[in-house]
Amino acid sequence: MATRSSSEVDMGHWLYRLIAYIIDGIIIGIPAYVIYYFVILSAFLGGGWLFWYGGAWWLFWLLLPLVFGILDLLYFTIMEVSYGGATIGKKVLGLQVQMVNGSKVTFDKSILRNITKILGPILLIDWIVGIATPVPDKRQKYTDRMAGTTVVQVKQAFGAAAPPPPPPPPPTV
Repeated sequence: MATRSSSEVDMGHWLYRLIAYIIDGIIIGIPAYVIYYFVILSAFLGGGWLFWYGGAWWLFWLLLPLVFGILDLLYFTIMEVSYGGATIGKKVLGLQVQMVNGSKVTFDKSILRNITKILGPILLIDWIVGIATPVPDKRQKYTDRMAGTTVVQVKQAFGAAAPPPPPPPPPTV
């Protein structure tokens, strides 16, 4: 793995972060959809016919992103604080959230860096600003800068170590 200055944009780093977010999104998405459909089913079967036909059904289309966003915020915050600075997706890709001084991320800083995950478009803006603005550490999205955190590569992605080089050929006599 080549070493780079933290001031250079490493698109591989951002790709790893995106893949980690997708993995975590699948992990969070399953319970979010279960909760969402449980609420819809209970409202529908519990006499919510007036609700559905009274024109308030569109509220449920707003509820899913909110449920997903809240679960997202809770999952990322709790995992980063209690699971060694990483979510499951970050662990798989060898990433870790740290304070810029290298110490462990705190609960309040983790909430601050993850608050944009409540709404997808705001998270996208957070990432774009992080990638596009000139700052010393190009591994930080905008809310990472506000929280004083950064995401670093602590081991090779997918937990696999690089294979050792082949042994040299035996000397010929």
